[in-house]
Parts: sequence; C-alpha cells; structure tokens
Amino acid sequence: MDMTEIHVIKQHLIDPEICIRCNTCEAICPVQAITHDSRNYVVDAEKCNFCMACISPCPTGSIDNWRTMPRVKAYSLDAQLGWDELPPELTPEELAAEGVAAGAVPDIEPVSPSLPAASNGEAVFNSAQYGATLPPWSAAHAYVNLYGPKTAEKSVTATVTGNVRVTEVGSDDYDTHHIVLDFGKMPFPVLEGQSIGIIPPGVDASGRPHFARQYSIASPRNGERPGYNNLSLTIKRVLEDHQGRPVRGVGSNYMCDLRVGDTVQVMGPFGTSFLMPNHPRSNIVMICTGTGSAPMRAMTEWRRRLRKSGKFEEGKLMLFFGARTQEELPYFGPLQNLPKDFIDINFAFSRRPGAPKRYVQDVMRERAADLALLLQDPATCFYVCGLKSMEEGVVLALRDVAQQAGLNWDAVGAALKTEGRLHLETY
Repeated sequence: MDMTEIHVIKQHLIDPEICIRCNTCEAICPVQAITHDSRNYVVDAEKCNFCMACISPCPTGSIDNWRTMPRVKAYSLDAQLGWDELPPELTPEELAAEGVAAGAVPDIEPVSPSLPAASNGEAVFNSAQYGATLPPWSAAHAYVNLYGPKTAEKSVTATVTGNVRVTEVGSDDYDTHHIVLDFGKMPFPVLEGQSIGIIPPGVDASGRPHFARQYSIASPRNGERPGYNNLSLTIKRVLEDHQGRPVRGVGSNYMCDLRVGDTVQVMGPFGTSFLMPNHPRSNIVMICTGTGSAPMRAMTEWRRRLRKSGKFEEGKLMLFFGARTQEELPYFGPLQNLPKDFIDINFAFSRRPGAPKRYVQDVMRERAADLALLLQDPATCFYVCGLKSMEEGVVLALRDVAQQAGLNWDAVGAALKTEGRLHLETY
C-alpha cells in the first residue's frame, strides 16, 4: 500500500465519562462542529478545524481528548453518540496495519477561531466570543474535579439537610427548590460560581446508568450555614423541554423530591472561570433568569457576609433578574429585604397580565447611563446566567450601551474577555 495516500487526522473527541453536558462547548464552537443528543456531546470530524475555542471554557476537561486516526476510519457521530467511554488510542502497530506510517503528521493544521458569515458577507454576531475563559485577576483559587469517574473517589456522598420551595405555591411549571447538601467530614471546597454534578440513581431507557446532571452552587464559600461543610442548589422541576414539549427531567425531579436525611452522589466541583472577584472595591453586575440566579445568590450572600463583618469596601452590586411573572421568581421575598444601599435590583417580567413584555436586556438599556460607567471601570465584572436564548440579547445590550456612550465596542468587548470581566454561563 502507498503510504502517501493515507490521510491522517487528529480526531477531536469528548469524554462521555466526565462530560457534565453543560453545553459550553457547543455554544462557543464558531463552526458548529459540536452537537448532542439526550445523552452525549460529540464532535463532527468533517467540521472541526482545531481552532481550540472550546478547550479553555470546558469546566471538566472532557473536551480535551484526541485520537490519531486514518481519516477514512474517523469515528462517526452515530458511533460517538453511543459511547459510555472513550475508545482506547490506536497503537503504532494498529496504525501501521491501517497503512499509517510512523510519525505521520495530521493533514489538518490548527486555525484561528473565526465567525461564520451571514448571507451579505458580514460576520454574524456571536455573543460567545466575548465570554471570558479566565477568572477575574483577584478571584480565589478554585479546586476542581476532586471527585469523578477518573479520580480515586468516583463520587462523594452528601446528605440532604434542607429542601424548601422558593417560588410561590401554585403550578408545578415554576416549582423551584432550594436544596442544602452536607458533606460531613469529606473535603468539598467550593467557590461562588462553581457547579457540581449530581448522579441520579437507576438507569435510563437503554439500561445504562444515568449520567451526572450539572447544577450551579447557590451558597457562598463558607457554606449555606456558615462554618459547616455544606452548600445549596437552586433547582427547578423540569416538566417540559426548551421547545415546550412534555418531558420529565430525571435529575430535577429526583432532586426536588428529596427529603431531609436522604443521601445523594456528587461529582466535582467544576468551574475555574465564572468566579467572583475578591477585591473588596470591585463592582459586580449580575444578569440572570430563573435558576440562573443560583451563582448570583452565592455572590450576593458572600458580599452580604463581608459587609456584615466590616470587610466590604463599597464595591457596587447590581442585579438584573428576569422571569415570566413575579410568582416564578426564585427568592423574591429575600431579595426584597436586602438593603437598597447594598444592592441595586432590577426586575424584568415578560408575561405579567396587563403589562408589556420586558426582558433583562430591556431593563439594561433603561439603566444605560449607569452601565456605561461600569463598562468603563476596570474594577467591574459582569456575569450572565440562564437560558441560552437570553445570552445574545444581553451582550447586544452591552454593545448598545457602550456605543451610545461613545465607546469603541470592539475595544471594550475585547477587554471584557481578556481581562476576565464578562462571564457567560447559559444553557
């Protein structure tokens, strides 16, 4: 066989054992090479151009896996979707048997990330390109992947010490719970902005164990109850998918039905970039919808505790919180009780009877004068968390605020990314 005819690729693969299905990689890929089904996230070998845009944002490292393969033997999407674990790397002997010469170089070289073009030839606005993959310079050190499939301890057991509903009683459509987990004597250090994986018991329809579901931590670094090895989560009972089709979420229903004293299996913690600044004079702008409020609650509560202890030096705290109605808004009562000189709260309701629809980006534009000043302040960090559909509107609103203030958005947007000041976590 003529070795020169064998084309070799370095195939990009996602490890299904440690992937927590957070959708970050698919959202940020500029060439739409990543897709998923109900179980796995996978990479299309025909589309991937090795731009590496997806590597840094991945909270678990599951995205950073590669296999040297003859192109004609590249793993198909269907094959990857059926995996429970990655296949072993081909040995030199196996590659040679396929006609690959020793030291063969993949025939696709890495390229710089680029944006897709619209029909008129202009670059399509891609909000993900402005999301920082580095934490703020003053953020605390985050511990990650202490427990998981590839560690000595594949998970850690936590005990439920609290489970209360945090939306008004009514329809199950907005049944959202605040759940407290205690880890006892097992080390589980976390920071505001990190997440964990919960492993639901049992198996799926195909008889395979359920994969871990990711949930953002809603409590500050010293615990939901200060001084205890615990944390809290904000979880909405999922009864329909993003298209409105009836579905019973495995993880969310399992968690919402837990009782005090029950135990759960936990992986993680995850996340090294969606972290709050430690500098006491830094400003924090939080933009969220629904259970995207979890990390915002954690950051707010840590700042509140610092303020109470006299260690808070008056950095601004600003919140834009969106929901369909007031009844669907988690933590509405506690938010109302926070001092007005501590946090600037702005609500946006999209389905309030007799009122026009208002989304978080609409309210941001109403506060353009204040946001413009914060955009120019290098001590300000912005955090966006919620449904993927909100992300573009929020970043476009920031762009409009900047441009209306006479700022160069290209320069501002680039600085927000490189300085770790704009963090996007949408799903």
